Amino acid sequence: MIGSGPAGLAAAQQLTRAGHTVVVYERADRIGGLLRYGIPEFKMEKRHVNRRIEQMRAEGTKFRTGIEIGRDLTATDLRKRFDAVVIAAGATTARDLPVQGRELNGIHQAMEYLPLSNKVVEGDFVTPPITAEGKHVVVIGGGDTGADCVGTAHRQGAASVTQLEIMPRPGEERSTGQPWPTFPMLYKVTSAHEEGGERVYSVSTTHFEGDADGNVRSLHLVEVEFVDGRPAPKPGTERAIPAQLVTLAMGFTGTDVENGLVTQFGLALDERGNIARDADFATNVDGVYVAGDAGRGQSLIVWAIAEGRSAARGVDRYLTGASELPAPIRPTDRALTV
Repeated sequence: MIGSGPAGLAAAQQLTRAGHTVVVYERADRIGGLLRYGIPEFKMEKRHVNRRIEQMRAEGTKFRTGIEIGRDLTATDLRKRFDAVVIAAGATTARDLPVQGRELNGIHQAMEYLPLSNKVVEGDFVTPPITAEGKHVVVIGGGDTGADCVGTAHRQGAASVTQLEIMPRPGEERSTGQPWPTFPMLYKVTSAHEEGGERVYSVSTTHFEGDADGNVRSLHLVEVEFVDGRPAPKPGTERAIPAQLVTLAMGFTGTDVENGLVTQFGLALDERGNIARDADFATNVDGVYVAGDAGRGQSLIVWAIAEGRSAARGVDRYLTGASELPAPIRPTDRALTV
């Protein structure tokens, strides 16, 4: 099992209970993946993750941390040791913002910022190396990860928090263009938003401005309107806002291909840059399966868990010829995908 996030843990537990010997490899220093370091403690207490991990250990699942497949351990090594491999490495390639001033200090990807706060909770730091304390914080991206950055900045004592979103503000009721069971794009007020801060819609960042020491000090933006499905700047709406810490929470574009995992296994990718798989969650390589965001793209934790359980059934059938494990979904089920 490559990855110990929700998909990896779900697949590992099912396969262990089916009688297989399962080893989970995690490149971070603790088991849990996105559950451990991507979701703030105030949103999901890690005691729940710890309890499940201890349960899995008692059932016989083995865990190995600090090992990145593709760098610390090659695909060839893994294929020699195991009869089947499940890739549940997530979609970790973050979307960037290539505008003037991006190189300034104080501009970070959300997943550079959020894990450090969780490491404080774990006892690794007294204060995080990147902190919002006393700073004007700007979060670029209006999704759940952006909301996590907002809530974390509040708890660190930010002077102000502003969240930017390029899309217009969603409605409060399901539109006719998003009938059930499709996932409705609705205006959401999370607990982090209830704590304060400003949310600004229909704006795009034009550039950053810094001080003499190379630290970001302001963000320049412009209002946009959508023309033929693409955002177009509205003349005369440019303005600057203070920004001493900027977090980029604009989503993810696919699995990490830089560490060699994809090329070493010889995996095929789909048109969206995710690892391709069939109805049994099998890749183009015999005995190699994929579950969760690595194959689906950025999505919800409940989808990752469902895919992990389904992939486990495919692996069980591959190894034994049959399986009594449940198969709750197919890879093509996307009705609730965000």
